[in-house]
Amino acid sequence: MKTLRIIVPVAALALAACSKPDTAPGPGGVTVGEAKALDEAAAMLDERRPPAQAIQPEPASTGTPAP
Repeated sequence: MKTLRIIVPVAALALAACSKPDTAPGPGGVTVGEAKALDEAAAMLDERRPPAQAIQPEPASTGTPAP
């Protein structure tokens, strides 16, 4: 049991050391933390996007301004 009390914290520290810190360089010249935040923001925007049939094209203009 004493060995288990030592192994669990050591394993947790080893796993924590495997991930990149948020300030590490990431893809596209942003940090890992910024990339995660951008991915989360994109997912939020995708959830809010209206269906394709809700977006209707605007009528073509005739080229003359309205009076």
